[in-house]
Amino acid sequence: MGTSTHDEKTGPAEPSDLLPERSVLTFEEYMAMQRAVGNETRFRVLYRLKRDGSMSAKELREALDLPGNTLHHHLDTLVDVGLVENRKRNEPTSEGLYSYYRATALGEALLDHGVEELLRREQTFADAYA
Repeated sequence: MGTSTHDEKTGPAEPSDLLPERSVLTFEEYMAMQRAVGNETRFRVLYRLKRDGSMSAKELREALDLPGNTLHHHLDTLVDVGLVENRKRNEPTSEGLYSYYRATALGEALLDHGVEELLRREQTFADAYA
């Protein structure tokens, strides 16, 4: 990682060489994050958590109109790759909820500088040529 010389216009020969020598994550871990957020349902879950903040699985299920087992499958994937974290409370809320999910800093950054940015650019281009 980070050892190849490259032309500034074309980039390195290997995509993994885009990472600095002491990268926080491996190239494979970054690719797993991309794959995870490439699923529409997981993108919507992460987007909702970034936009609205911490939510329980029940709140997410209702907001996204998803079956519980489907939601938990996607939440587990997002947690496994580090885009979402599951926070446990010591005491329940008035509804008896102990567990909440929230987007991690990496999850927020991936949206800000990834798919969400592409969607914003699409609107900018549409406005420019309207």
